[in-house]
Amino acid sequence: MRLTRKARWAVPAAAVIVAGGVIAGSAITVAQASPNLPAKTPAQLLADIASTHAVPPLTGTVVETTSLGLPALPQVGNPTSLASLLTGSHTIKVYYQDGKHFRLAVPQSMSETDLIRNDSTVWLWESAGNSVTKFTGGEVPASAKAKANAAAHKRLAPQLPDGTPLTPQQAANEALNAVGKTTVVSVQSTLTVAGQAAYQLVLAPKDARSTIGSVRIAIDGKTGVPLRVQVFAKGAASPAFQVGYTDISYVAPDPANLTFTPPPGATVSNGDKPSAQSSGTMPAVKGQAGTYGKSWLTVIEAPQSLLSGARSPQLSGPGSSAPAGTGAFGKDSQAAISALLGAAKPVSGAWGSGTLLHTSLVNVLFVGNEMYLGAVDPSVLYAAVGHATPANES
Repeated sequence: MRLTRKARWAVPAAAVIVAGGVIAGSAITVAQASPNLPAKTPAQLLADIASTHAVPPLTGTVVETTSLGLPALPQVGNPTSLASLLTGSHTIKVYYQDGKHFRLAVPQSMSETDLIRNDSTVWLWESAGNSVTKFTGGEVPASAKAKANAAAHKRLAPQLPDGTPLTPQQAANEALNAVGKTTVVSVQSTLTVAGQAAYQLVLAPKDARSTIGSVRIAIDGKTGVPLRVQVFAKGAASPAFQVGYTDISYVAPDPANLTFTPPPGATVSNGDKPSAQSSGTMPAVKGQAGTYGKSWLTVIEAPQSLLSGARSPQLSGPGSSAPAGTGAFGKDSQAAISALLGAAKPVSGAWGSGTLLHTSLVNVLFVGNEMYLGAVDPSVLYAAVGHATPANES
């Protein structure tokens, strides 16, 4: 996705975080027999997702799984490491009353991270260190969202945009950015997801240079809430990425789940107030981050210094400007990064030379001190070398 791309149709900020939940620790339930629902056109389903009507109160659990066909990665026992993020399934419990009253509970091994909003007060509780951060001002600060997202194992790095899909609602809105002349939109047979009768909207790129075969969005037949989003690589029978409910109930959560009192002995601190500078998007540094192409063929360019600490010709060779340290992914992820870089194959052409990491859905090209990545064929990455627009100019 683009570093600065926003969903075409706005959803209230809190609803974007919660209205679809995020992530659980088992495989998403396979669709059951097709239920009977009134026929709807693709345009009608697009309108259902884009609607700004209030998201109904709900509680639920969502599963996120990723299967990119990566080489075997070293496991370090840290559920927030890069290896866990790229290969695991992850969980969040959602308790949603409305945009000003909700709770996200992120279970981890022997710990839990909770994000609670009660009117104008937001609490972030991290049980591992019994630490509490209190925010006031009526919005969920990007810093609080980033910590909760990291606890849910969905954040690739602190530098990635706040728009990284975390819920079916968010992922659906991101997918809708591709709808237009470059996209084939259709409706498949109805199905059942998390016990709900649902329509399935299918988006597919027209350009064969995209590695995405289709994006399938399951939409609740009664509420219009996205229940699941699946991304299939070209020719694949199973999704490379999916995020969706395993269970959902359209009932108001217990009020006890929407209130919070710091536990005994907790360290309580005041968080930063929301500001334009803490929007959660990647810092726009000219010459260090940018995009090339549009829609399905978008390529992200970023400095390899984000991966500093891994050993590769690009990072440690002559002339490398990558700083020493553990990089944005943290120390526990460096072995996984080294394994990924080691799996990259040498490539060259009129654009220059580098190494290419190939997965079923995403390709990553390393050239000099830069990396270019996207769900596109390598030829699109080669064309992007030296031509990406800085993020602050896109």
